[in-house]
Amino acid sequence: MARHLYPCPLRWSDMDAFGHVNNVVFLRYLEEARIDFMFRLAPGDGSPSFAGGSVVARHEIDYLRPLVHRHAPVTVESWVTKLGAASLTIAYEIKDADLVYVRASTVVVPYNLLEGRPRRITAEEKLFLQEYMEQEPAAA
Repeated sequence: MARHLYPCPLRWSDMDAFGHVNNVVFLRYLEEARIDFMFRLAPGDGSPSFAGGSVVARHEIDYLRPLVHRHAPVTVESWVTKLGAASLTIAYEIKDADLVYVRASTVVVPYNLLEGRPRRITAEEKLFLQEYMEQEPAAA
């Protein structure tokens, strides 16, 4: 099982009045990592995989500790925890080597923009996503 690693830069404007990265900004970090994962790493040059569009059906975020601005990027690790016929769940950790700031997940639905409706995950997409599949640990 592999995890996608995305080095995410912090911007001065990401901070709020309390001097740490604003909670809403973390959604942007997740989006940047998800787009990098699904589109830049999609299989094959010229592959139509993931190019038809997708929509976010759900976000879930646990904020574990504040993150303050610095010049070094944070790492966003992404992996797949659920793969259905027409949706997938991506899990994330926003972290440094020894600290986790956020744990999150997103349910993504592939979408046919031309037809204006959800679509099924293709065989090529499924093969790609299975390389990043990791089951969530059972609740204690």
